[in-house]
This record gives sequence, C-alpha cells and structure tokens, in this order.
Amino acid sequence: HLRRELEQVRAESLSDALTGISNRKAFDAALERVFQACEEQDTTCSLLLADIDHFKKFNDTFGHMVGDKVLRFVGATLKSWVKGKDIAARYGGEEFAVILPDTDSAGACVLADQIRKAISSGKLKNRESGESYGRLTISIGVSQFRPGDLPADLIKRADEALYTAKTNGRNRIEHQL
Repeated sequence: HLRRELEQVRAESLSDALTGISNRKAFDAALERVFQACEEQDTTCSLLLADIDHFKKFNDTFGHMVGDKVLRFVGATLKSWVKGKDIAARYGGEEFAVILPDTDSAGACVLADQIRKAISSGKLKNRESGESYGRLTISIGVSQFRPGDLPADLIKRADEALYTAKTNGRNRIEHQL
C-alpha cells in the first residue's frame, strides 16, 4: 500500500496538475535522457516549443477560469497527437514543449503543423451561454539535435524559432537547424 502511494506521489510530482501532461521537472529529466541516447546510439531528436498566441487576452477578457480551460485544451490536444516515446510537457505559463526522440526536423515540422491545425480548428465556447471565446492559435518553434549539443542549445534554437514564428505573424511553425 505504501509503495503504491509513493509511486502515485512520484507520478504527481512529474505531472502538471492543470493540464495532466508532464511538468517542467519531468521535461528536463526526459531531455537529458534523450540527449544521452542520441549521443550513445548516434541518433537524433527534435524539440517543439509552443506558445499560445495572445494568451493574456483570454485571461484579461474572459478571466482565469477560461485561461485554465485554454491551457487544458492545449494540453489535451498535445496528448492526443504525441505518441510512443514522444514527451509533451507544460514548459511554463502558456508555453509547451514536445521532445521527439528519433525524429528529424522535417518530421517534427509535420507534427508541429498537425498540432497547430488541431488547436486552431478547436471551438472554445461557454457551455452555458454558447458565447464563443474566439479563435485559439499557437506558434511553434522547431529545432533538431546536433552532435555536441547540450540540452540548452536545442532549447535556445527552438526558442529562437518560436520567437521568429511570433514575429512573422503567429499561428505558424518556424524551424532552426
């Protein structure tokens, strides 16, 4: 019984309570493991960094409860598209990350665009009043592992690509090799 409870506490400590996907602590540990595998097995991986476009507007206009619904929706969408060894995580605030072992940047860009389209086609509305909360979009930066990289290098390139996606109009994918 105690062992089960300990395992449950451990699992909870690695999950984001709001979205149900991995949290930043789990992301950091997973990225280290994936990097080690890339170096030992001479494979590659890619990283998606995603940010909800105009998230502050949702919170300011509709309140934090709606903001939380938006975060849960994005988390659920990521969970539905991320399969196998891939890891989806809430990176912080309205930012999300997806680690894609054994995936090059071309494959990562395809998945990123599928996620982007799934999120932008979602309908967010008040169940009671039927009021629409507007269209939700997401911008995604993609980077691929390079031999000799540290995890921070991959994150930095994905973050730079994400910034480019935001600068170039949002609701888009950008990648940096």
